[in-house]
Amino acid sequence: MEAWARKHLSPLLDPLVDALARTGVSPNALTLVGFLINVVAGMLIAVGQPFWGGIVMAVIGMPLDAVDGAVARKLGRQTKFGAFFDSTLDRLAEGALLAGLGYYFAARGDALFVVVTFAALVGSFMVSYTRARAEGLGLECKVGLFSRFGRFLLLTAGLLLSPVLTVSLVILVWALVILTAYTTIERIVHVHRETRS
Repeated sequence: MEAWARKHLSPLLDPLVDALARTGVSPNALTLVGFLINVVAGMLIAVGQPFWGGIVMAVIGMPLDAVDGAVARKLGRQTKFGAFFDSTLDRLAEGALLAGLGYYFAARGDALFVVVTFAALVGSFMVSYTRARAEGLGLECKVGLFSRFGRFLLLTAGLLLSPVLTVSLVILVWALVILTAYTTIERIVHVHRETRS
């Protein structure tokens, strides 16, 4: 899914990449700003504004997150630290968004969905962790149904539909739990097969 997104959506972001590169902005600064904007989105979700949280995430936060690497490449400023910093803040941004959603459910007394949101957070982290751990062992591990881009699309849909479909947030967290668990298992099976060959 991520490969498809890069191929078909990257051209839409090229004008933004070019504009940012002309300013000479630090790619790490873009990474940090994108993270902070997603924290703001998480706070909006937490205070009962999931629609506006989704708008901030989808329109500002995620596009910035998507272009920082491209800006680094265009400026010839790719570094190992930049890649590490980007991946780390990606995880924290996802945590901030789901923490906001968990607080949203807690404020409404929905204890079950606080737990389900926590499970979704663990699942999201496990999808990323299994890939990182496999790559640390020298194995490629991009397999799996539900990459970060898929989680972004699901979050966007659930948050933006919330004013007209109140159950969308419930569907969102359950779908995250199921799909991230499935993807984690896919990656475990993939690494098991690779290490047996």
